[in-house]
Amino acid sequence: MTLRPALSLALTAAVALPLSGCISFGAKPPPSLLTLSSATPIAAGTTQRAPGAGTITIAVPTVPQEIASLRVPVRATDTSVAYLKDAQWVEPPNRLFARLLSDAVTARTGRVVIGSRMMGDPGATLNGELRSFGVDAATSSAVVTFDAAIIRTSGGALEKRRFEARVPVAAVLPNAVGVALNQGANQVAAEVADWVGR
Repeated sequence: MTLRPALSLALTAAVALPLSGCISFGAKPPPSLLTLSSATPIAAGTTQRAPGAGTITIAVPTVPQEIASLRVPVRATDTSVAYLKDAQWVEPPNRLFARLLSDAVTARTGRVVIGSRMMGDPGATLNGELRSFGVDAATSSAVVTFDAAIIRTSGGALEKRRFEARVPVAAVLPNAVGVALNQGANQVAAEVADWVGR
């Protein structure tokens, strides 16, 4: 009685073993993934208190379909987009940019940044759309464009402003593009933070 189930299990394993080399559950990831690093990181142990500093809620920006993925878009012309070979973000770029923006606002304004899931007075609210986050092949530059919208006080007027950074790219290759996009994202984040803090 015990021999038959053991034989059946051995046969199933023998059939499945050759198939395991043929099955793929997605594209092969690149050798390394791209991410953003803040030019104004918040030191561990930094404490902030809300009433004096004021609070602000920063939403993760919306994005067009062109950058709603982990790939890095390269605009060959105004009407055609390709994706950079062997380049992939560690997570969607709008989430990376939102964290960078939070660090910049905290460091440059002293405001307490409230996440969308945190409790407390949301204070001012900053929303926006990350319109560009890729490479313009015609000018060999990394382009970061962010349309920001802020309501500074509850029931206050909406203010909107476009921010853009263009950083030259030495070569349209993953490492060079990653460095240029990081620089552009930090530049835009700093400009947005200064606008928020005025």
